[in-house]
Amino acid sequence: MTESSGRADAIVVGAGPAGSSTAYWLAQAGLDVLLLEKATFPRDKICGDGLTPRAVRALISMGVDLDAPGWARTRGLRIYGGGVKIELDWPELASFPDFGLVRARTDLDRLLAEHAAKAGARLQQGCNVTGPIVDERTGRIVGVTAKYQGQEVSYRAPLVVAADGNSSRLSLAMGLRRRTDRPMGVAVRRYYRTPRHDDEYLESWLELWDGQRLLPGYGWVFPLGNGLSNVGLGLLNTSKAFQNVDYRAMLRKWTAGMPEEWQIDEDHATGPIRGAALPMGFNRQPHYTRGLLLVGDAGGMINPFNGEGIDYGLESGKLAAETIVQALARSTPGRRERTLHQYPRILKEQHGGYFTLGRIFVQAIGDPRVMKFLTRHGLPHPTLMRFTLKLLANLTDPRGGDAMDRVINALKKAAPAA
Repeated sequence: MTESSGRADAIVVGAGPAGSSTAYWLAQAGLDVLLLEKATFPRDKICGDGLTPRAVRALISMGVDLDAPGWARTRGLRIYGGGVKIELDWPELASFPDFGLVRARTDLDRLLAEHAAKAGARLQQGCNVTGPIVDERTGRIVGVTAKYQGQEVSYRAPLVVAADGNSSRLSLAMGLRRRTDRPMGVAVRRYYRTPRHDDEYLESWLELWDGQRLLPGYGWVFPLGNGLSNVGLGLLNTSKAFQNVDYRAMLRKWTAGMPEEWQIDEDHATGPIRGAALPMGFNRQPHYTRGLLLVGDAGGMINPFNGEGIDYGLESGKLAAETIVQALARSTPGRRERTLHQYPRILKEQHGGYFTLGRIFVQAIGDPRVMKFLTRHGLPHPTLMRFTLKLLANLTDPRGGDAMDRVINALKKAAPAA
């Protein structure tokens, strides 16, 4: 085995939004960071492609040019359910922009990885990390092995970031397994060439039926603005029916009931139905151990309320980078470790209570009677739905907000961060 590119201050494994965010902020701070991606761009990821204002805020902080071609802007969310249609604009807040975005992951991930490289990160595509290099004396990760350009190579750094997604083979190799007490979701999606590609609203359909069973989850239609829409559905494992659902058949059945003029049908599909698992609510912990930090899906950082993960991936990447920068500046190993252990604590302070609320919510809607009641009786009330949008998208002002913000913030603070 040869050692390629010597050493770095930090290695980031995976160049999705979480990994690219981590690498960008590390490079901005002047550190030598290796960003290793097993695929070559453009490469696809299963996702709704929709970015709420929370994700947009993270992109703005990274200096991503959101006025460049390729971004589709959204003004809010259109919700269908219980025979009702309601349109909700994104809330006007001091802490978040008042618009969302849509961009296919084939394009978004490439853009963010290149953005990190422009900041100084050393991006290596087609580099498949095969395992950790562990110091036998301390049990710490001190690098990774990989296959790159047909060779077995190794890279070394004092800190490694696992940004390798839901399966996170690097985390598993370090003994970090999923928590089975956390919800999991499944998402399936397909692209269609449709006249609805330039809609101003993301669409969410709250009633997903499998025969006579109402299932916990929602369907979506997200406009890409380039002639295509991303159409899909997400379901939670909190329903007894979860294991027996044919997700692809459900997507076909659901889209078959849409108006013919929308052209969301087999003739206008541009590719196959594809699916992926959604790790939710911090389902892999601890987020730091023995030189390894977890970001994004590797740490189960998908919002249980709405299945959104890009924003938490971007945010955790920034937080991990800030922690690494501070830790590497400490003068002794003990001080470095104390700094690194702040990372999971801050993550829980920021999102732990909110994710606990999300877990309670998804357990409740696993009962179809609860889902039916909420759909039938909640949607006709616009004020209640504005509150629900803020809660589900985690969009509040922490200080000086309105009464809805204060209630949601109090709930997040009161919920235990587990």
